[in-house]
Amino acid sequence: MPPRKIQDEQEVVRWFEEGKTYEWMQQTYREKYGIETTIPMWAAFRRRKGLDRRNLRADDLLPWKVKAEHRHLYPAIMLRFEARSRAGRELNDRDSRRLANWKQMLEEDKLVVHYDEETEDGFFYIPREDSDTDLIRKPKLATGNQARD
Repeated sequence: MPPRKIQDEQEVVRWFEEGKTYEWMQQTYREKYGIETTIPMWAAFRRRKGLDRRNLRADDLLPWKVKAEHRHLYPAIMLRFEARSRAGRELNDRDSRRLANWKQMLEEDKLVVHYDEETEDGFFYIPREDSDTDLIRKPKLATGNQARD
């Protein structure tokens, strides 16, 4: 059996609790211990230890099956930040300000987020209607994770 890569499990648990990224953990292990690690190794450790997922499932705010090329667009990022905030998870100061400014823009301009996977842009801001009760225009048919549950 190969030697264990994780030198101090409590240290790694603390990093997860502090919200360190997998990339940060990789670099730190390389610099501190001279050990090369992989992101799947850190994810497997998190699962084995029962630690919280790095990313929340934001089904209420992202009810669509979002194409890979649209996942990192600004509206998707902001909706994930909002989901994190609603789940009681902390955002850093920069992300909190970005989210607050984005929500203020939606409110002032009376807009909601709409997603159409068939388009190049994917996400759009559209005028809020009386039936819109959140930051998004709820699709008639959910295509995201909750559609498969």
